Amino acid sequence: MTEPATTPVRNIVFDMGGVLMNFDGPYFASLFTDTPEDAALLNGALFGSTMWSLLDSGTITHETMRRYAENHLPQRLHPNLHECIAHWPEHSEPFEETNDLAIRLKSEGYGIYLLSNANTNIMRQLGHAPACRFLDGIVVSAKERLMKPDPAIFRLLCDRYDLKPGECLFVDDNEDNCIGARTAGMRAFHFTHKPHGDVTELEATIRLLS
Repeated sequence: MTEPATTPVRNIVFDMGGVLMNFDGPYFASLFTDTPEDAALLNGALFGSTMWSLLDSGTITHETMRRYAENHLPQRLHPNLHECIAHWPEHSEPFEETNDLAIRLKSEGYGIYLLSNANTNIMRQLGHAPACRFLDGIVVSAKERLMKPDPAIFRLLCDRYDLKPGECLFVDDNEDNCIGARTAGMRAFHFTHKPHGDVTELEATIRLLS
């Protein structure tokens, strides 16, 4: 949660995975394998690998990620891996309530932005979120070679889009990222995806701070 401040919030900065869209590596892996054991192997080599964070940071390429995953899987699962890499973003579903809120806030005159730790192919995933076409700006970690919770990436967002940090509310499902936003001068809302309650609480917080 956040505390009221004298400067009204004018801009809402959303995270993608866990806020606007789901990201569930074990589930994605299960869609491209036949057994729980193979799904666990695929997830561990891809989404659950430390290399995935390097992909999101822009440190490695998609080709390097593929080769790494291949080297950590039996050869019989290489076709499954390739199918998963090609198609998992199609199975990242938008969260209807947060997308609806973002669109409604945009119609009320708020600035709507996205700040995500994600790879350079982000639009394959984000592109089918209803709120995507209403965004005023997007900052992606892999393209900037900066990652949340580094306060520098929040400052970069503000500099690029001429925003005042104190007029921004950042929404993320990771508390460390919220701390990074606050360090950069923003206010932040830790989104925990409580059934049916978290979006209501988020909107109430926005109204309180506006």
